[in-house]
Amino acid sequence: MNNSNNNKILVVDDEPDILEFIEYNLKREGYDVVLATNGQEGIDKAKVEKPDLIILDVMMPVLDGIEACRRMREMEEFKSTFIVFLTARSEEYSEIAGFNVGADDYIAKPIKPRVLISRINAILRRKTSTDSGSKISLGDLEIDRESFTVKKGEDFIPMAKKEFELLYLLAGKPGKVFTRENILEKVWGDDVLVVDRTIDVHIRKIREKLGDSYISTVKGVGYKFEG
Repeated sequence: MNNSNNNKILVVDDEPDILEFIEYNLKREGYDVVLATNGQEGIDKAKVEKPDLIILDVMMPVLDGIEACRRMREMEEFKSTFIVFLTARSEEYSEIAGFNVGADDYIAKPIKPRVLISRINAILRRKTSTDSGSKISLGDLEIDRESFTVKKGEDFIPMAKKEFELLYLLAGKPGKVFTRENILEKVWGDDVLVVDRTIDVHIRKIREKLGDSYISTVKGVGYKFEG
């Protein structure tokens, strides 16, 4: 199946067989693929190629994936670029570290072609919801930033300002895990009186109003909207 969007994907891994494997499967889907063999080369190529999505291995020479991701997130041009980590199944610490430096998702090794493609397709579909303007429509839920309203089916759901902003943030990128640090920064900004418990309270209130199925907890990391 060809991908009509012609999105560009940068794959960064120090193992030639993995690079070849991922490149083959992504090109079959119609993606434009760029390769790099370490974190520093990945950053350099990202600056030139401006990919829509970056796949980073965690353990690499010269510059590992965690540090490469952290550096790219500090650059204005990569703040909203999708970044996905490749991790071994036993590397739970890597997943948490990856989310903490701004990763959008991770794919476990050994890589299965169908899982790889479905995950990449799903991540890039998030681009549509964030590029579509001030209104987010997901299933029976409609969130309109201009009118500050939340509609579930035919019913309007009243939301306090911070509840709305938190819901809009999560729903804007379904499936993306937002760390507590992300949420505090984007929803509460410089309000130094806010603590982690405040996020939990707001999530609980949103769940009470919408139901438990929309927002899930990622233990030890944060929250995500189930799109």
